[in-house]
Amino acid sequence: MNNKRKQLIVKIVAHLVLLLGAITMLVPFIWMLSSSVKSLGEVFVFPPTLFGEKIVWENYTKISSRFDYLAYFLNSVKVSAWVVIFQVFTSATAGYVFAKLNFKGRDRIFTLYLATMMIPFHVTVITNFLQMSMYGLVNTLWSLMLPASVSAFGTFLMRQFFVTVPNELIEAAKIDGCNPFKTFLQICFPMAKPTIATLSIFCFMNVWNDYFTPLIYVNDSRKYTLPLGLASMKGMYSTDWPVLMASSVISVLPVLIAFLFAQDAFVKGVMMTGMKE
Repeated sequence: MNNKRKQLIVKIVAHLVLLLGAITMLVPFIWMLSSSVKSLGEVFVFPPTLFGEKIVWENYTKISSRFDYLAYFLNSVKVSAWVVIFQVFTSATAGYVFAKLNFKGRDRIFTLYLATMMIPFHVTVITNFLQMSMYGLVNTLWSLMLPASVSAFGTFLMRQFFVTVPNELIEAAKIDGCNPFKTFLQICFPMAKPTIATLSIFCFMNVWNDYFTPLIYVNDSRKYTLPLGLASMKGMYSTDWPVLMASSVISVLPVLIAFLFAQDAFVKGVMMTGMKE
C-alpha cells in the first residue's frame, strides 16, 4: 500500500470519526427542537419520533402567558451587553499595558494576575457574596455585571495579540506625538478586531449561559436571567416539557446568531493569538 493510499484512508477515517462526533453532539439539540413542537404526551414516546402527529406551534405562544420569559430574556441581554463591553475594554487596556508598556515588575505582576485563573470560582463565592452584600448589591443585576467586568483570561488573550504588534509601529506613533493611550485607542485597538471578536464570543457565551452566579446573588424572580428562569419553569410535580423546550430553543438562538455573524473573525482571532511571544 503506497503512502498516498494510506493518507487517503487516514483522512477518511478521521472525517468519519469527526462526523460521528458532530452528529452525537447535535442529538440533544435536535431532540430539544423536535420536542418544542410536540404535544406533552408525545415527548417521551418510545420509539422516539422526530415530530409528532401534529406540529404544535402553540408551545411558543404559551411561554409568555405562563412565565415572565420576556423579563428573563431582557435581564440576560442587559447583563451580557454590559459584561461584554466592559470586559473587552478592560481586558484590551490591561493586555496592552502588559504587552507594550515597560515598567518595573511588569512580568511578575502579570504572572500573579494570571495565577488568579488557577483559583476556582467556588472558592471565592463566600467572600464575593459578603462584598456584594456590604455594598448593598445583592439581589440586583449589578452583582452579576460588576465582578465580571474584568477577566484574567481576557487580559491574557488580548496581551497575546498585542505582543504580535511590531514595536516599530508604537515608536512611529510616539514620533507623531501620540501618548500611550492615544496609541492604544487609535492604532492598536482597531488592529485587534479578530481577537476582540473571539473574546466577545467567549464572554457572551459564558455570561448568557451562567446559572451558578445568578443563583447565588439573585432571589427576586423579576431579576432572573434566562438560565435561572428556565430552571424555575421546571415544576416540582409536573413540567410542561414542550413549553420548556420551546423556551430553551429561543434562549439558544442569540448565541447561535452571534457565533454565525462573528465566525470568520473568531477563527482568525484564535489563529492569530499567541503567534509570537
